[in-house]
Amino acid sequence: MTIFASVDGTLINACAVLLGGSLGALVGDRLPSRIHEALFGALGLFTVLIGLLDAFMTKNALIVLGSLLLGVLIGEAINLERGLQRAGDWAQKTLARPGSTLSEAFVTASLIFCVGPLTILGALDNGLSGDTTKLVIKATLDGFAALAIGATLGWGVLLSIIVVLVYQGGISLLAHTIAPLLNANPDAITELTATGGLILVAIGLKLLKIRDLRVANWLPALVVAPLLVAGVALVGPLLR
Repeated sequence: MTIFASVDGTLINACAVLLGGSLGALVGDRLPSRIHEALFGALGLFTVLIGLLDAFMTKNALIVLGSLLLGVLIGEAINLERGLQRAGDWAQKTLARPGSTLSEAFVTASLIFCVGPLTILGALDNGLSGDTTKLVIKATLDGFAALAIGATLGWGVLLSIIVVLVYQGGISLLAHTIAPLLNANPDAITELTATGGLILVAIGLKLLKIRDLRVANWLPALVVAPLLVAGVALVGPLLR
């Protein structure tokens, strides 16, 4: 399998965001605010649903809990949310006029497009076997999400394409490189997906304006989850 074949799903995803975000930004001013709010409400509710479905896939809820707790501690210590916000603020100061919503659009879109379990699973499938099925589904969802965000917050949503290409494409390239190791540890992917599902629920709550959580600071949990699975597998036999 070629390198291009391991990232073609990410390219499809980026094109969907470009199309949806551009269309949303163009028609956004023509839509009533109630439609904006309805789009975000529907997106938030669906995000919670998808997150819960994936969270329930866990085979060991304690792994998910430990991953979230350790991940939040790490994320808060290095303050990823602030770093992402600074990147958005820099982009806003450099590219947008005062009072624009470019930074908010960039941060919101980057989190939605890159945290979901479909990002991880789709990128892994693409990198391991060249299968783009999950990323095509994700691209469809992201296209409509980009439409909603672009209509509400403007063209800053398009900046998130860079994050999608680097983050999601990077996962696919890494999976392509370490394919034998990942294929030998399916439980690690399961718990990573479940952890990502709960993070996705947090994003949904944020979109629904129920709780404004610093979700970016939870992202290290996605790294911690497979490490905990490996640790339990290593220590478990010694405790018997």
